[in-house]
Amino acid sequence: MRAVLAALICAALGLSMAACGSSTNDSASSNGAQKLSFMLDWTPNTNHIGLYVAQKLGYFKDAGVDLTILPTAQAGAETSVENGVANVGFTTLSNVAAFNAQGANLRFVFDLTQKPVAQWCALASRKDIVTPKDLSGKTFVSFGSAEQNAVVRQMIKHAGGTGEFKTATAGTNTFTTLSSGKGDFGGFYATWEGVESKLNGPALNCFEAADWGVPGNPDQLGFAVNASWLNDSAHQMTLRHFLAAAAKGYDYALANPQKASDILVAQTKESQLDPKLVRASMDTIIANKYWTTKDPRRVTGTTDFSAAQPYLDFQNNAGTYAPSKSDAKSKDGKNGTSGTPDQAPQARKLATNDYLS
Repeated sequence: MRAVLAALICAALGLSMAACGSSTNDSASSNGAQKLSFMLDWTPNTNHIGLYVAQKLGYFKDAGVDLTILPTAQAGAETSVENGVANVGFTTLSNVAAFNAQGANLRFVFDLTQKPVAQWCALASRKDIVTPKDLSGKTFVSFGSAEQNAVVRQMIKHAGGTGEFKTATAGTNTFTTLSSGKGDFGGFYATWEGVESKLNGPALNCFEAADWGVPGNPDQLGFAVNASWLNDSAHQMTLRHFLAAAAKGYDYALANPQKASDILVAQTKESQLDPKLVRASMDTIIANKYWTTKDPRRVTGTTDFSAAQPYLDFQNNAGTYAPSKSDAKSKDGKNGTSGTPDQAPQARKLATNDYLS
């Protein structure tokens, strides 16, 4: 939902293009640590808390990694990683699939979110919207994502609606867009905007895709690298050390949510995060086990391929991975804009668990 707003984020923070996407390298620093750059997908929030905790508490330093955390670039984390502006970026497995379908060479290496976190919501004051069927003909406040459109269309049809809806471009705050009457519903994360709604309003009426006919887990959020970067064995070792230290930071946040929240707020002062929102977000993450499977105090980190593939198949059938018009060579249903690829992107090729301890 978020990479496309990178330009707005740069403007909002008063950053230049260079500041939002300055190139870094991964050579050794003066103390022998391996330099590594990580690009965010959005302004700092609890999705990134483990990185800031690990940096503050010296976990990266102890692992021999000199990490630089970069604000999101205008091009987005995926393109920045593909082009070498950053070594690692925060993204989703489904974004990796979409970018690779258009010629990128990304690899998903760490899956933070083990359960769906996205919700599709209207203001609770809208008494005419009770189920996704009622979204038929309404205006979806979106960022123009084919993936999101496919999810919403399926939810509406599953609920008995037509599957047709209009779209309006989201501003920097979807709450404001909905409250202004310029749109009827939008996409939110339960762990951030959903928490904000409960704390400060406006109240929302939300639907989860899994309850309305969308298969698999659409919200596998985590880290990706350029696959060719991994051809260097030294990079592989650096990635292993980085992931171990990052996981340790997220584990600390699960075991010490209030202390970790305070670290995130203090380490990202320019973002002016609301401490109450950050703490409540961590409480929600822990209570709903969004990051964990067995041990509630340890992030799982691994990609669940059995949850990933059905969603990728669904998106492929919806045409999300069809070639762009500029790349299409024909319209024969195989390599043209009118068809979908013969086979959906394969989760086991897009992601790997090999670099996790």
